[in-house]
Amino acid sequence: MKTSSRKDLLKSIKRVVIKVGSGVLTADEGLNMTVIDELAAAICDIRKMKIEVILVSSGAIASGLKKIGLSKRSRSVAEKQALAAAGQCRLMMAYEEAFGRCGKKVAQILLTRDDLNNRSRYLNARNTIFTLLCWDVIPIINENDTVVVDEIKFGDNDNLSAMVTNLTESHLLVNLTNIDGLFDNDPRTHKDAQLIRVVEQVNRKIVKYASAIPGSLGTGGMASKIKAARKMALAGVPTIIANGLRPGILKSIFSGEQVGTIFLPLENTLCRRKHWIMFTKSPKGDIVLDNGAETAIVKNGKSLLPSGISEVRGRFRIGDAVRLISESGRQLAVGMANYDSSDVKRIAGRKTSEVESILGFKYDDEVIHRDNLVLAEQI
Repeated sequence: MKTSSRKDLLKSIKRVVIKVGSGVLTADEGLNMTVIDELAAAICDIRKMKIEVILVSSGAIASGLKKIGLSKRSRSVAEKQALAAAGQCRLMMAYEEAFGRCGKKVAQILLTRDDLNNRSRYLNARNTIFTLLCWDVIPIINENDTVVVDEIKFGDNDNLSAMVTNLTESHLLVNLTNIDGLFDNDPRTHKDAQLIRVVEQVNRKIVKYASAIPGSLGTGGMASKIKAARKMALAGVPTIIANGLRPGILKSIFSGEQVGTIFLPLENTLCRRKHWIMFTKSPKGDIVLDNGAETAIVKNGKSLLPSGISEVRGRFRIGDAVRLISESGRQLAVGMANYDSSDVKRIAGRKTSEVESILGFKYDDEVIHRDNLVLAEQI
């Protein structure tokens, strides 16, 4: 797809995820109400185009700092969680009022990675969002900072927005930050930095550009936004990174103007289930493969059988994601386990025909079926 076809791309958009960073939503005095009011009005206009909108919003902790009257200095996990609890209701009140002025209702959804790791909870979250959209209510999603710990964190809202886009089968991710898009250098310190309008594929050069733009863009900086865009490209979904502080930015985007940076979807994409396994589920352990199993899986597209397992590391349960590792330590794939780690250890290196006699039961012939396995080279 060429840059000139951006309008054609947007014609097919029926559902969009819009992520807004704290650098856009907050100012020195707390929440930037001017931006929030304009954001709400712009989303209401998008709804008039018969496009469903899901909003992923940062800003709870920053809002909490203002509400409690504290400074922005580094704080403990407990303090940040308390600030999120105080700030989230203030943030939602601001959205409630802003969307109410244009006749729209909003609903709050707070998620942790555990909610999307588990398939049934994943589907429950999806059904809740779809029900709200059916009622013409704007879902506003944030990470549940009040209870989240490192093991169940999304990492940042850029990553969360990519997962929500996949969860809801949305057709576009718009990531609004406080910079005009991806540059070949940090435009805040390099006056000659050039905006990159179109990214056909996230390669080493693009990653290098992103790593040169750190810091004050929020929790993840530009690098996390590029990672999110890459995940979306693998799902066949385009991403636009643009400046949320620019007046009328959403109108410009949905009018097909060449604003921000657009990341094009790849031709060879992952199905949604494999995308979920690769990017949403958090790996709980490693399985080391012998050379024969490595060849069978990587070269011949086979499932993982017990006979090809050399070692099991970590603790995982049925349905958890695990990494498949070569004997030299190279990651080969990620897959969803059919057995607990304790059972895999007992049958490692054994024939499929021996599984039932060893364990006293047999769920499947395969430890990981090829339909639930994503090769590292695919990503």
